[in-house]
Amino acid sequence: MASLVLLCQNPALTDWLAALFTEHAPQLNVLRPEDAGARHAEVAVCWFPPEGSLGRLPNLRLVHSIGSGIDHLAQDSSRDASLPVCRVVDPDHTQGMSEYVHWGVLHFHRGFDRVIAGNASQHWQRPVQRKAGDFRVGVMGLGAIGAPVAQRLAAAGYDVRGWARTPRQVDGVNTFAGPASLQGFLAGLDVLVNLLPLTASTHGVLNHAVFRHMAEGSALINCGRGQHLNPHDLRQALASGQLRGALLDVFEQEPLPADSPLWHTPGVWVTPHMASAASDLCIARQVADNVSRLSAGLALNNLVDPELGY
Repeated sequence: MASLVLLCQNPALTDWLAALFTEHAPQLNVLRPEDAGARHAEVAVCWFPPEGSLGRLPNLRLVHSIGSGIDHLAQDSSRDASLPVCRVVDPDHTQGMSEYVHWGVLHFHRGFDRVIAGNASQHWQRPVQRKAGDFRVGVMGLGAIGAPVAQRLAAAGYDVRGWARTPRQVDGVNTFAGPASLQGFLAGLDVLVNLLPLTASTHGVLNHAVFRHMAEGSALINCGRGQHLNPHDLRQALASGQLRGALLDVFEQEPLPADSPLWHTPGVWVTPHMASAASDLCIARQVADNVSRLSAGLALNNLVDPELGY
């Protein structure tokens, strides 16, 4: 069976992965970059691989992300773009994402952001309570995760809209499709939830042109990718009052650097990429299965389409 090497910028994450595979896939030959033989590994298991690390593996046959996204691989410009890339797809991922987004919507709908901010100055003021049906929520991205998230919010009573690149039908959700319908989708939104995949056309999509069509004093929840967001435009929208807050779970560089202005921007709530994650068992099984398939010359599971980026 092919050997695999763990490539992560965060040493703690490397330790966690090593323990994960030891427990759930002990049959795998798992190496760290400094281990003997690591240079000859055929599989790289990655989360934000260090710059140059993939290019130092001459026998590499497969790059495997430990999450559903692959954009973090761009951190290493030495990666051979012709190599196959696989990702982990956890069937329970949707449940965790739905819980996180529902909490985020409640955070702004019920004014918890204002209440928590007021705690520091012992400010006692009860927010005006709005019916869920009067609170307009837009979900960008109606795929395997976005559609169930939108349905959960609709079932909770919210006025939910959904937008996707191509036409989709989602029960209880007013759907929009394509660039021409984006402005109508955004008009008057109280909260915008981003669950789009990262592609060339969606890079930087959360920007001034989007924020200005939302309701004044609205909020953003970004659970897609950090590269979807234009941080400068976000800070301007918050400073002007066009947006009152932003709940951010994903960032272009993770962990979010200590000197990032987002840590200290009023109205920004940072969470550490915790909206939803694949389970330890799921990661181990899917990586181990693809390692076996690679060795046997079989088709790989969850193979990324390089044209789509997912």
